[in-house]
Amino acid sequence: MKKLVLAFIAVALWSFSGNASGQDTLNVTTHDHITINTDQKKGVNSFYEWGVFPSQSENIRRIKMQVTLGHPDSMAIAHWDYLDHIYLRRVGGTQGESEDIELGRLITPYGSSFTRDWSYTWEVDVTDFASLLRDSVEVEYLHSGYEPEKLGWALTVNFEIHTGPAVANPISIKELYKGSFPYGDINDPVENYFTPVKVNYDDKADFGRIRIQHTGHGFGPPDYCSEFCTRWREVVYNDKVIDKRHLWKDCGDNPLYPQGGTWVYDRGHWCPGDLQKPDVYNVDAKAGENIIDVDMMPYVDSVKEVEGREVVAAYFIQYEAPNHQNDVAIEEIEVPSLKQNYGRFNPAVFEPVIRFRNLGSDPLTELKIKYGTKGFKTKTFKWTGALDFWEETTLYLPGIVDFEDGMNLFEVELLRPNGKKDEWKADNALTSQFKSLKELPLEFVVAYKTNYRPEENHLFMINEKRDTVYQRNPWESDSNTVYMDTLKLDPGLYEFELTDSEGNGLEFWAEPQHGYGYLRFLDMEGNILHHFLSDCGNGQFLAFKATEDAKQDTTVSQNAFFIYPRRTRERLELDAFLESPKDMKVRFMSDGEPVEVHEYTNFKQGTLEYFIGYLPKGRYVVEVYLDDKLVHKDRINRD
Repeated sequence: MKKLVLAFIAVALWSFSGNASGQDTLNVTTHDHITINTDQKKGVNSFYEWGVFPSQSENIRRIKMQVTLGHPDSMAIAHWDYLDHIYLRRVGGTQGESEDIELGRLITPYGSSFTRDWSYTWEVDVTDFASLLRDSVEVEYLHSGYEPEKLGWALTVNFEIHTGPAVANPISIKELYKGSFPYGDINDPVENYFTPVKVNYDDKADFGRIRIQHTGHGFGPPDYCSEFCTRWREVVYNDKVIDKRHLWKDCGDNPLYPQGGTWVYDRGHWCPGDLQKPDVYNVDAKAGENIIDVDMMPYVDSVKEVEGREVVAAYFIQYEAPNHQNDVAIEEIEVPSLKQNYGRFNPAVFEPVIRFRNLGSDPLTELKIKYGTKGFKTKTFKWTGALDFWEETTLYLPGIVDFEDGMNLFEVELLRPNGKKDEWKADNALTSQFKSLKELPLEFVVAYKTNYRPEENHLFMINEKRDTVYQRNPWESDSNTVYMDTLKLDPGLYEFELTDSEGNGLEFWAEPQHGYGYLRFLDMEGNILHHFLSDCGNGQFLAFKATEDAKQDTTVSQNAFFIYPRRTRERLELDAFLESPKDMKVRFMSDGEPVEVHEYTNFKQGTLEYFIGYLPKGRYVVEVYLDDKLVHKDRINRD
């Protein structure tokens, strides 16, 4: 037991922060920057770590699980989108029984194009399991896949724990469904696995919560279920359908982009590079026997080679009545923010965006909101609406986001829910850091090269009055054409957006037949002021300040690299544009090993051609170095 305690001290990293209202924030890190890889023989590889959580006597308000993947220190980064699970295993020490509860599931991103400084953090609420995340707890990260074992990830799993009175006291946790179920098998329909479950409430129970993790995997003709087919699911409580949804997710707006593989393709309730948020439903407690059921859209695989799998973990948590009547919590400041999950629309300038949740038993109908950037005048907004217990809403607040040069702090405080005193104020306020807007000159050029499908793309810019000051409509552009539009702007704030109606950007490696396009802002001498990513899915966004004495942000490189086609049998081109002449090296890599190297002295710009028809078919990574520093990576396929 002594060795176990010492192990806990070593692996469970604690940090504390408190505030005047009695709430502390604790961080319990179980997996601390460990290297994970696959086990090719088994297809799964488990990584177990222990953490020391608050004792049963301590009050827990909320728990958020944060999962970070990064480039590993000692090997090449992994490539594929594999399904990983985070499980709560033993509780109370090594002699404890495994709870076998899935805390969350992460689908790894296509990592081949990520550089060594890359990392990404996701977050999901796991408060439903707070009654088990106590004392010494074993957490398993189960990594799946069949990649070479010399490829991997750096993994960190952290639990951010907010102390304070529980929103509602938990009573029990019951497993409803768990497994990988066949979908489309006429002899073994999925309904064999989604059988009705009977539940009886504890005498103290006020409501129950159905929590479902559900993703579709496997694909094959004719319908490519379950990864690439949309299908509906119903959740039924006491013979009443309480939710019906299509298990489908738009991946073109994935905040983690671009990735090395087919990241833009929509999928069966998940996307590559995503920690899935569970589907959660609160239901009223009723005396006697209650029935929970899940129904899936009827489907038969006509080819009879069933590859579709519905991977499900569903739980039923019973709770006592909410502890407060009037209780609201700020969940997130989405704009402005430095958080990676909101990077597609940050920094923004015209409307702050927040999310808040009603944690009180009384419906929330009104709320006072104070907000603004620290150092500037505070704004006030009165919200009215209707939120039942546990419901949340996303709110766009009026007014611009004030800022100074450099880093800024945005503050939000929620006041007077339903015109009354909030019964737990500690989660009413939140701050977010954000960076000031990019500065651009009053006159510059929009350089836009269309691909073979310009009808999918729309460019537009608005000013502080929300007037459209520039746009290029889809019908105004010809295919494979360069447009150079000179803009002359008044001093002020602007937002520019590129949208793609098909969600595959100006270029996507798996669709070379669509050609490639690019979008850049140039100064009047032709130097790049800002370059947009062509592999951008649903589009890209830029907020900026136009000023006569614009200062270039020297911390952000304006070097531009473009490889096309990234799916080829023989030839490809590298279009490179550097801010200043440098020695450049281009390496073609296979699973971390160089197979071809090219070096260029005092290079500034140009188009370079390569012949790779002699290489074995497969996936390769192109690395670009400037003065021996890796600055760009792209995945290519030699077909």
